[in-house]
Amino acid sequence: MNGSVEPLEHVFAFSGHRTAGLLPPSESVDEEARAALRQFSLERLMGYGVDHADAMELRGRVASGEEWRLTAAALASRLLDDPGGGIAPEGRVSRIGRLLRASALLRMSQVMMTEDDDERRAIVARAAALFAEAAELSGDRERVALDADGGTLVGWLQRAAGEPVGQVVVIGGIEGWAMDFAPMGCELASRGLDVLLLDGPGQGESRLLRGHLLSASWERAYVDVFDWLVRRAPGLPIGMVGNSMGGAVAAHLAAADARMRACCDNGGSSRPGRPRPMNSFYRKMMAHVGASDPEVAGEVWRTVQPVREDRPIPCPLLVVQGGLDPLVEMEDARRIASSAAGGDSRIVVFSDGDHCIYNHAADKHAIIGDWMRSRLAAAHSHDL
Repeated sequence: MNGSVEPLEHVFAFSGHRTAGLLPPSESVDEEARAALRQFSLERLMGYGVDHADAMELRGRVASGEEWRLTAAALASRLLDDPGGGIAPEGRVSRIGRLLRASALLRMSQVMMTEDDDERRAIVARAAALFAEAAELSGDRERVALDADGGTLVGWLQRAAGEPVGQVVVIGGIEGWAMDFAPMGCELASRGLDVLLLDGPGQGESRLLRGHLLSASWERAYVDVFDWLVRRAPGLPIGMVGNSMGGAVAAHLAAADARMRACCDNGGSSRPGRPRPMNSFYRKMMAHVGASDPEVAGEVWRTVQPVREDRPIPCPLLVVQGGLDPLVEMEDARRIASSAAGGDSRIVVFSDGDHCIYNHAADKHAIIGDWMRSRLAAAHSHDL
C-alpha cells in the first residue's frame, strides 16, 4: 500500500492440545444447541464473564439434550435464588460476584437469538440491571448514556487505578458486546487507563434497549463519542480496542479520526461487507442494521472500511490474530496491519489461538494492556 510499513510480526507457539469442556453432544441435541456448543467454547464463555463452573455446567447440560437458552436462564435464576445456602450472611464481595455471574449467564441465554423481540429485550435489560447493581456495590464503574448521531449509545465507564495516562474505548462485534468485555476493561484499568466499554451502533443495550442501529452514517456516532471523551478528560489521549467485527470498526476509525492515538484490532475482518452465506451469523449482521433485506444490510456493512489505499492509519496499530481462527484469516490480519502509515505496526499471532484469542485470555489481556498503556503514555507525555 502507498505509505504503508511492513508490520513487525510476533508468533507465540503453543501445542494446541486444549479439550476442556468439549463434550460430544448426545443424539437428542437439536441443531441450535449444537451450533451454540460449537460457537461458545468453555474459553469463550469465560472470556465473556461466565464463571468456570457455570460454563462447564451449561455446556454439559446442553450437550445432554437441554435447551441452551432455558438452561442458561435457569442457572442465572439459581444463583439469584440461593445466596450461599444461608450458611452465613452474604457479604458485599460475594454479592458482587453472584450478580456478575448471573448477568453473564443471562447474556449468554440470548446469544443465539437472531430476532430483536420483547423477550430478548427483557433478557438484556435484566442482565444490565444485575450488572449495574454489581457496579454500584463495587464502585469501580458507572453506566453512561451518550447522546450521539443516530440515538443514544450506552456504555460502562471504568476508571483507572491511579492517575490515568489515557482513555480507551472497547467495543465488541456481532455477538459479544460491552458488558461481555468487562474482564478486558478490568485489565486495562489496572494499567492506568480509563476504559469506556461501549455498545456502539447496532450493539447490545444501544440497539436492543435504545433502538440505535448501525446505519451508513455510523461513523458520526463515534465522532460524538470521541467528542465526549475529549470533554470529560481534556488532554488525555484516546485509544481503541475493537474485538471481532469491532476490530474492523476500530481500524476504520483510526484512519478517519486523528484523535485516536493508538488502535488495537483483535480478530477483525479486513472486508466486513464481503458476500456471506445466509446463515445465523449473517442474520445477526442483518439485525445489527435492522434490515430484513440481505442486500440492504450488505450495503451498510460495506461502509465499514478498515483498509483503504487512500486513507492509511496514522497512529500506532496492534493486530492480534489467532492461528486457528475459523472466521478471520491471517491475510485479513496482515492487510489491516499493513495499512498503518506511522511506522509502528505490529501483529501478534497465537499459533493455536481461536477467534479473538479467548483460549489465551490472560496473555491476550497482558499484551493488549501493556501495549496500549505504553503508546498512550508516550502520547500523553508528548502532549504535555
